[in-house]
Amino acid sequence: MGSRTQGFKLARNRMVDEQICPPMRGIRNPDVLEVMRQVPRHEFVPENVRHESYNDTALPIGCGQTISQPFIVALMTEQILCGQDHRVLEIGTGSGYQAAILSFLAKNVYSIEIVDELAAKASNCLKQLGIFNVHIKNGDGFAGWPEESPFDSIIVTCAPEDLPLALVNQLKEGGRVIIPVGSREHQQLYLIEKKNGQVRQKAVLPVRFVPMVSRRQ
Repeated sequence: MGSRTQGFKLARNRMVDEQICPPMRGIRNPDVLEVMRQVPRHEFVPENVRHESYNDTALPIGCGQTISQPFIVALMTEQILCGQDHRVLEIGTGSGYQAAILSFLAKNVYSIEIVDELAAKASNCLKQLGIFNVHIKNGDGFAGWPEESPFDSIIVTCAPEDLPLALVNQLKEGGRVIIPVGSREHQQLYLIEKKNGQVRQKAVLPVRFVPMVSRRQ
């Protein structure tokens, strides 16, 4: 193992130990923690910010988009209770890092990215890492992926001003959605659950994501 590769591995372990596990952050799911230690976040960011890959911050990935803060990735992953037989829908592929994390915890991940350049880059990166259970398409996340629905869980990594009903309709009974909702200035992360055909929501914490955009806008 080269010195740079070893350095990244040590940095990933520090990231988990110092940013994700502490009592104030409290991510406890052992499978989530293990995957966060294994997936190379530095492979999903541009070379000019690679030295910041394991810092406690979001990073620019081009096209006006960002890769989420590691803690937020772990939190959102833990909230949807991903299972090995699950089909997960992701809205906002971005760099592909969140999809890579989910790929080790679910059977299949279906990810939609509205920016064609980012969809192509993420797809190439995942293939280079040997991840083949993530299916990416360039499209409008507001419509979801109806032909592959229903989904056990849905994760949205960009913020609409309101919960898109199409996504709720593509969720299985008993399924969960984790989604930031609000304006650019004021957003709240919500956990949505579908029980007995009814939608229940719980506020998780204030967040700041890039806005969710539609091709109809």
